[in-house]
Amino acid sequence: MPPTPASGLPADWSVDERCMNCDAARQLAPELIEERAGRSALVRPPKDEAETRSLLAAAHACPTRSIRPGTGALTRDTDPFPLTLDEGVLLLGHNSRRTAGASSYLCRRPTGWLMIDTPRFSEGLAARYEALGPVTDVLLTHGDHAAHGRAWADRLGARLTVHEGDLDAAPDADRVLRGADPLDLGPGAVAHPFPGHTRGSVLYVLDERHCFTGDSLYWSRTTGDIEVHESLTWYSIEEQAASLARSLDRLRFEWLLPGHGDRRRMPAEEVRRRLRALAERCGELRPSPVDFTAVRW
Repeated sequence: MPPTPASGLPADWSVDERCMNCDAARQLAPELIEERAGRSALVRPPKDEAETRSLLAAAHACPTRSIRPGTGALTRDTDPFPLTLDEGVLLLGHNSRRTAGASSYLCRRPTGWLMIDTPRFSEGLAARYEALGPVTDVLLTHGDHAAHGRAWADRLGARLTVHEGDLDAAPDADRVLRGADPLDLGPGAVAHPFPGHTRGSVLYVLDERHCFTGDSLYWSRTTGDIEVHESLTWYSIEEQAASLARSLDRLRFEWLLPGHGDRRRMPAEEVRRRLRALAERCGELRPSPVDFTAVRW
């Protein structure tokens, strides 16, 4: 008989066929969920309260709501989000199908919170974020994470920001970043235009500590290193390599916080070393067809 978690939730969890293989669940419950045949699959039920919490986080993050306890119900009182990653940095969960299941974040700044990319939109989530304090800005890392940007900005009374290269995805943005040089967004906040994945991709670096990379850079559990999504480059892999080379002497951070792919904290000097090695690898890449199944998660 399978164990019953300490929380009282049933142990007979499942992952249904709607899974879009976005990797969000495997990041949050790596000991319980793995990739099989192009989607997430449950390895075993949770054996204790800590594992139940990690599986609940995976379930509430899943954009297709494919991960379910035996009861089928996911309730507010089992939802751990927003989830603290570091002081002043929250993972929002509730990933959206309309952003291909991308992760999003809230970051506390002296004047309020910044939302970087967005979760699915709902009034219930908005009330949670409002309770934390004012959200002043919604920063989009690139166009294919823009689906809910305007709705969130309007609901929270925030300013919506996008780079001109992806303005077609958010034509009603309140602030448009231009050019290829780093842009000061306020004390300790810098936008680094990073064309490659899309024409208007941007990295947002806060206090030389946290780097929000969208789909430009991520930590791969497969390779154990920082990687680019070479099989998901919509604009230009050559431009991505150029962006990386151009940014090597400008980027300094400790936390790699992507939209897709795993998060990772490292000493800043290790980040610098890994980025230099990545720049060499990336410089040798050539265009290839977009293939979501080829991502090395």
